[in-house]
Amino acid sequence: MQTANGEESDYAPLPFIANYSKGLPHNDQGEVDPAAYNLLRRALHTGRPEDFERIPLGGPRKLVNPQCGLAFDTQGPDAQALTLPPAPRIDSARNSAEAVELYWMALCRDVPFSDFTTHQDATDAAAELSRMPALGGPVLGGDVTPQTLFRGNTPGDLAGPYVSQFLLKDIPFGTLLIQQRQDTLVRPVDHLTTWDDWLEVQNGDTTVPDKRDRTNRRYIQTPRDLAHYVHFDALYEAYLNAALILLGSNAPVDAGNPYHYSHNQEGFGTYGGPHILSLVTEVATRALKAVWYQKWYVHRRLRPEEFGGRVHQHLSNERDYPIDPGVLGSTAVDRVFKKYGSYLLPQAFPEGSPTHPSYGAGHATVAGACVTLLKAWFDETHLLADPVVPAKDGKGLKQYTGPDAGRLTVGGELNKVAANIAIGRSMGGVHWRSDYSASVRLGEEIAVGLLREAKEGTLEDAYFSLTRFDGTTISI
Repeated sequence: MQTANGEESDYAPLPFIANYSKGLPHNDQGEVDPAAYNLLRRALHTGRPEDFERIPLGGPRKLVNPQCGLAFDTQGPDAQALTLPPAPRIDSARNSAEAVELYWMALCRDVPFSDFTTHQDATDAAAELSRMPALGGPVLGGDVTPQTLFRGNTPGDLAGPYVSQFLLKDIPFGTLLIQQRQDTLVRPVDHLTTWDDWLEVQNGDTTVPDKRDRTNRRYIQTPRDLAHYVHFDALYEAYLNAALILLGSNAPVDAGNPYHYSHNQEGFGTYGGPHILSLVTEVATRALKAVWYQKWYVHRRLRPEEFGGRVHQHLSNERDYPIDPGVLGSTAVDRVFKKYGSYLLPQAFPEGSPTHPSYGAGHATVAGACVTLLKAWFDETHLLADPVVPAKDGKGLKQYTGPDAGRLTVGGELNKVAANIAIGRSMGGVHWRSDYSASVRLGEEIAVGLLREAKEGTLEDAYFSLTRFDGTTISI
């Protein structure tokens, strides 16, 4: 059964304050025009193309593909049959903890991951988040520490450097060997920290893009670098790259691959390189359709930047919103105010979030689906040779020599790359932690269903085994 959190009908005097409305017309307090929102709901209810065309916009930015959620695929689970748990409500401790984490992510955007253990902002972030157990992130000894700060909570996430090896190692692509040095920003600054700018963007006004520096490239070192990557990536890019890295290094396949022990055959179109390369891209479109249904037709959760507007209005005594107090008195929100003069959540992207609801997350669902396929295809326990980290200037790589350098496995680093990409969107300010944690599991279900059908559609006696994101194992 599809179940939302009930907020869409709970705050009658101030309707829809906890729901996504970016791109629609808003009043001066940043609250959506109820008539416009109801026309959006009408279109989602009827599914008629002409009703979607009647949705009024507040500016030139268009809504992103709400009809996608009603698409149907002949392979994999039906997009509308899968579910996500209700999203955290704005009056819950979980929502407050996730918001505080986002404010700290904004404050730590330019702190190198390698400096988290010594940088004051990172240690202060860990200390405050330790007092907010509802966050549900990884802990050591019951506390959030600089070593667990902003990490994922799946097997392998806490081993080794913050950034997955699959975002650092060279990618063999046919006759090319591609270094993963990313372009950077000419002037890295935060956005939407003034009310006027914030309100214009909520109404759907366009913004001037940040200028990208395509000459001074470097490896991912900071939260801003990771946010920049996921601002422009090709959505399944990181997992296609991971597949190419694994194939190029002759990583062993899962024991259930029918050609693993064959003495006179090898896989190709089935259970070989071309098969997994096509599957890892094919599952992405199925993941998007399933999560788009959750976004538009079930949950319609507001984006973090929209919630930041509610926090600003509440703390400025302009409105009295039913916000859980955990975020209102946080150190992170106070520091943002002292730095920017507002309580708005600073955004890494000038346009803020995309114009579609927050929950679930497209990047995270695709991550969960693609990584699940790769964990099923390759031997998860295989140790990755010669782990690396960026050099101090970010322009080269050096050997990683940490205490767990010999424990970085294929499965752990695949889980980590999924977390890096999904949480990188949070580092940009556009997603919540629960968008990540719930959506990777949605993607996992899509991939498991696709693998079951792939197995039934081939002659070979094959099976897949993998470790789920919750640590349990499954065989297909």
